[in-house]
Amino acid sequence: MNLTRKGEYALRSLIKLGLAQELGKPHLSVTDLAESEQLPLKFLEQVLYALRTGGFIETKRGKYGGYLLAKPMEEIRIGDIIRHIDGKLAPIACASLTAYEKCSCPDETHCGLRMLMIDVRNAISNILDRYTLANVVEVTLRKILRDGVDLEFSGKNDPVVEAAIREASSFNPVDPKDGFLAELTGTQTKTSQ
Repeated sequence: MNLTRKGEYALRSLIKLGLAQELGKPHLSVTDLAESEQLPLKFLEQVLYALRTGGFIETKRGKYGGYLLAKPMEEIRIGDIIRHIDGKLAPIACASLTAYEKCSCPDETHCGLRMLMIDVRNAISNILDRYTLANVVEVTLRKILRDGVDLEFSGKNDPVVEAAIREASSFNPVDPKDGFLAELTGTQTKTSQ
């Protein structure tokens, strides 16, 4: 797997759209999105077009229009986003389930490299397919709130922000024993620190 700049920008954009939605701003203009994430506008427009054709976002026209999530965040798997933007998750094509290509190895069935790369692919896809955009947005929001960082889309004492804070404090992570969720739940083991 190689997360390209386009893939990175796609993920950052979807996370920002998810955060905005959680804070009561269901859509963002391309300019607001580019400025808040410090992304080049023209390239971001291409990324957003790819996300729109993949069914991840949609547009709302008009004075108060912009980009918004096309489906619930719980239905958007991180692995699906990366596959749509960057293609296969496998490090080599002969190990891919979705974009398999025969390699130059004379005995693919007994190729140690291929077997190793299949394990790598499985590990990557198990992680990226386990988490949804909702998980990432929730963890991001929890960390922002925990660290006292100003929320970009709402003012202080905003009822939407207060509701987000209450909901974030009751968050039940998918698997707190390891990964990016561990820090927020205080369950990191000594070997993972």
